[in-house]
Amino acid sequence: MTGLTADSLALLIAATLNAGTVVALAALGLLINERAGVLNLGAEGMMLVAAIAGYATGVQTGSDTLAFVAGALAGAAMAAVFGVLVIWLNTNQYASGLALSLFGAGLSAFAGIHYTQQRLPERAHFDIPFLADLPFVGPALFRHHPFVYLAVALTIALSWFLLKSRSGLVLRAVGESPESAHALGYPVRRIRLMAVMAGGALCGLAGAYISLVYTPLWVEGMVAGKGWIALALTTFATWRPARVLLGAYLFGGVTMLQFQLQGQGVQIPSQLLTMLPYLSTIVVLVLISRNPTWIRINMPASLGKPFHPGA
Repeated sequence: MTGLTADSLALLIAATLNAGTVVALAALGLLINERAGVLNLGAEGMMLVAAIAGYATGVQTGSDTLAFVAGALAGAAMAAVFGVLVIWLNTNQYASGLALSLFGAGLSAFAGIHYTQQRLPERAHFDIPFLADLPFVGPALFRHHPFVYLAVALTIALSWFLLKSRSGLVLRAVGESPESAHALGYPVRRIRLMAVMAGGALCGLAGAYISLVYTPLWVEGMVAGKGWIALALTTFATWRPARVLLGAYLFGGVTMLQFQLQGQGVQIPSQLLTMLPYLSTIVVLVLISRNPTWIRINMPASLGKPFHPGA
């Protein structure tokens, strides 16, 4: 067993940011949903459909931009179907979300049959000039895909939007008391649908990132539970964007740590190492759940509850 060198530490940090970006994008999307009072359990399905949509577009066109757009549109389209069901038809949010997740898993497996052996064209490498050549911090922080930095920028923008902008305050009001927002003349259903579709688009970007950047290939079920982790992260973060990003990097670090430990020759069963990211998530949620008052104070008051304008 060899010690952790500066080079291997830099690579571990880089891999943590890469893995955390996937969960961060999806969790930020789900946070927008939940701030509007809608609970969407279908993140896994949306990410899978977006992953194959982005990958197929990338294979056919060779354009990363079009591939990510296709992923975002696929996620938004699935979210729109979910939104119509739960917002206008008042179906159960929990059951509809689970159905969306199962449907997305089946649809992506069917649509991806012909792409399991396909390969993406040669990819561009993204290095920030001068900064990427710096020792240690260069490979750790400045050689990432632009979406890694986008996740950080999006976190800052979403924090400002929710706390400082008028539109963000309206969104939060809809999540806290849709009846009061409706009485003030705000179109609660439209606002919720827009929030759900925006969240679906971000989940779509996360799914496309998996198949285009994180593991550039298509394999059935390749999201591998990251949608559920993203869903758990919103509770872990008490519905605050900065904490979502922190939790995503924590999950990414634990995920990458298993490979680091294996590379260091640590004699731990591989199955146990694979369990580590999900086990750590469960432990964190259990610890948070010990203080239900804290969760209740931070949770949007109407989360998961239907809204009937005529009631």
